[in-house]
Amino acid sequence: MYKILTKKELNKTVVLMEIDAPLVAKKAEPGQFIILRTDENGERIPLTIADFNRKKGSVTIIFQIVGGTTYKLAQMQKGDYLQDFVGPLGKATHTDGLKKVAVVGGGVGCAIAYPVAKKLHSLGCEVHAICGFRNEELVILEKEFKGASSKFVLMTDDGSKGEKGLVTDALRKLIDSGEEYDEVITIGPLPMMKFVCLLTKEYGIKTVASMNPIMIDGTGMCGGCRLTVGGKTLFACVDGPEFDGHLIDFDEAMSRSNLYGDFEKHKYEQTCNLFKKEVE
Repeated sequence: MYKILTKKELNKTVVLMEIDAPLVAKKAEPGQFIILRTDENGERIPLTIADFNRKKGSVTIIFQIVGGTTYKLAQMQKGDYLQDFVGPLGKATHTDGLKKVAVVGGGVGCAIAYPVAKKLHSLGCEVHAICGFRNEELVILEKEFKGASSKFVLMTDDGSKGEKGLVTDALRKLIDSGEEYDEVITIGPLPMMKFVCLLTKEYGIKTVASMNPIMIDGTGMCGGCRLTVGGKTLFACVDGPEFDGHLIDFDEAMSRSNLYGDFEKHKYEQTCNLFKKEVE
């Protein structure tokens, strides 16, 4: 059992939790993920490690409420216990030798981008962070990104905070102004990552995208997280979750990610109704 040490609502749909998991914290690195279950009958869901504290023995996760399990997880409180918390899984972000990197995050994907920016910054890399959200209400981790980057650009679709526009607008502006990056790392919604990769391909800049497809066992056996990368079938759980963004078949990935949209919506509504009845 894994105790919830801290719970904080970052906005109306995004929640941060710090979990007591010393063995996971001991080995965790930016870019890796865990798989958890809320209870013994719960669904297994993968969540990227947002932060970790080896001394304290804790791992931080940040998740968006989109389905039944994330809704159930969001109802849990500080002091409650998770049934399972397995990890770290996947390959850590490659950071060696990088001198100047643009980290581009979108929405809740910024929670995944933050530990990457933090690690690079701690290694002396010049980090330019670009974070995009739909509006001011959804902005998360602004203070944290400012502390982990030498240049921070905040974008919102409606201009309610930061600059109005898309993350690709900000990235293109930086590149055209003369900024030269060893690598661009992008984490967020699939359409956003697709267009970031199309942009960097124009300029010949190496780009890494963090993929979070449908996943079940997290060990490469089920094949649920398969992706086509450079014409080959790879698995996000063991070969990733980060891949060469210029080789990913994003259209296929987006098609597969939409397969369970209706199911997730149904489970979310079903779980909400169940909790409401219990409260009544």
